[in-house]
Amino acid sequence: MKIIVNIFLLMLFSLPAFSQETIKLYPGKAPGSESWDWTEKETSPFPNNRMLYNVSEPVLLHYPAPKEKATGTSIIVAPGGAFHILSIDNEGIRVAEWLNSLGISAFVLKYRVVKSQTDNPFAELMPLMQNKDKLDSINAPVVEMAKNDGIEAMKFVRSNAVKFGLDPGKIGFMGFSAGGTVTMSVMLSAEEKWKPDFIAPIYLYKKAVLGSNMPKKETPIFVVVATDDSLDFMPHSVELYLEWVSAGHPAELHAFEKGDHGFGFAPRGTTSDMWTKNFEFWLKKRGLIPQ
Repeated sequence: MKIIVNIFLLMLFSLPAFSQETIKLYPGKAPGSESWDWTEKETSPFPNNRMLYNVSEPVLLHYPAPKEKATGTSIIVAPGGAFHILSIDNEGIRVAEWLNSLGISAFVLKYRVVKSQTDNPFAELMPLMQNKDKLDSINAPVVEMAKNDGIEAMKFVRSNAVKFGLDPGKIGFMGFSAGGTVTMSVMLSAEEKWKPDFIAPIYLYKKAVLGSNMPKKETPIFVVVATDDSLDFMPHSVELYLEWVSAGHPAELHAFEKGDHGFGFAPRGTTSDMWTKNFEFWLKKRGLIPQ
């Protein structure tokens, strides 16, 4: 009996410190994809880095901050993947767990992506990465859906902020690569009342961003990219930064010398590894988490 109790206790204390709830963004089929009947799938082409594809049902994965650390600040996190896959671990769940450690509640957004024709989404995507105009054409209908999923995510979090013990005026949105495109599309397309209070686009693809309505209230932005980005996305971040400054909004840009594309939450031994520390310090200076 003692052995059984000890095993139970070991299992109990081995459980992750972060709980997760899955929240549907629409009561039925998501508008625009009512005919989609395929099933979400998962692949792991890299160790400890799962990718999702054929995502047809947009949801939020809620990672609440531990009660003893909770600050009331929350961030919606949009993983990247060229609108064909979602880098759910490196640019989603691990980011959420790190935000939890800072006292920030996180909502990982699984937005709709292009249907893969095979079970090897990377093999399909790689040739398209060399022809961004063709990729943009294929992605266009889904970018619109993903933007709408992001706006629905903002509506849900702000409308339910008090229920979750969150500050409705401290809701951020951050995204990586295609997730950065979603982040900026939400910011520039949503009604004023549903716009995020602060944003952090990480190595975003700006060409596909939808909308042009700058926020009326002061909205700080934290922009991150690597100068050696192999997809040539560095100018996209610089251009966005300059636009934000010109509009009179607080803006900060970190263009690291090394890091390539897709560093996310995976250390690479380059200067880009510091982005999380920089972001944490920025959050503190903006009063979003304690000093």
